[in-house]
Amino acid sequence: MTSPEALLDVAVAAARDGGWVIRAAGTVRAAGHKSSPTDPVTEIDLASEAAVTACLAAARPHDGLLGEEGTAQAGTSGIRWVVDPVDGTTNLLYGSPHVTVSVAAEEQLPDGSWRAVVGVVHDPYRSETFTAIRGLGSRLNNLPIRVNDPVPLDRALVTTGFAYTPEARARQARILAGLLPLVRDIRSHGSAALELCWLAAGRCDAYYEDELAPWDFAAGELIAAEAGATVTRLGSGVLAAGPALHPGLERTMRVSVPR
Repeated sequence: MTSPEALLDVAVAAARDGGWVIRAAGTVRAAGHKSSPTDPVTEIDLASEAAVTACLAAARPHDGLLGEEGTAQAGTSGIRWVVDPVDGTTNLLYGSPHVTVSVAAEEQLPDGSWRAVVGVVHDPYRSETFTAIRGLGSRLNNLPIRVNDPVPLDRALVTTGFAYTPEARARQARILAGLLPLVRDIRSHGSAALELCWLAAGRCDAYYEDELAPWDFAAGELIAAEAGATVTRLGSGVLAAGPALHPGLERTMRVSVPR
């Protein structure tokens, strides 16, 4: 059986391959859209996913693959890779540096569900690589990281993100309006993976988003949890915060978020 450390080495190499594609990109233009006209896809998304999945396939040909841009492959090893080749595509279009490559290795459990055992989020513009192995903690460029805790609700810097349909955004705006008076401040950088990693590194105190796909948070969720965050499901997304902050924030969120 392959060790988690060996899986981590593969994940880091694959994420950095995707990062090279992003850094080498010149002018970036939208090549189409996915869920709505505000949800773009670019040629860089496709090229980064090709680079990441080529690295994974070469190193682990019998594993499954699940990529945001359509790569899907059933495996026979009990391991699958969940890939977001460009988390922050809109940022990429605008030249904002909040862009990451997210790669998680998941193991299949006896009940058929999947659980991340390794997570890597690579930030190519800052040369920062966040990593985690289940049970062994989280690191940033090989140095241990830890969430802020304890943090009271009224001193919490909370990050979030928004869905792409007008109806979902209207609902999320109502949640945000209720939360903003209760906390220190709100930020939204446009990359779920990055928000979770910044939470893990103490650069914010909580993150929530209630409409996400598995590749958006597969790696970041593990990195946040292994850095000491409490992470729970919120709609199809996640709520993550330090253990002292999480219960009060969760009570606030559950009032408005559909199950």
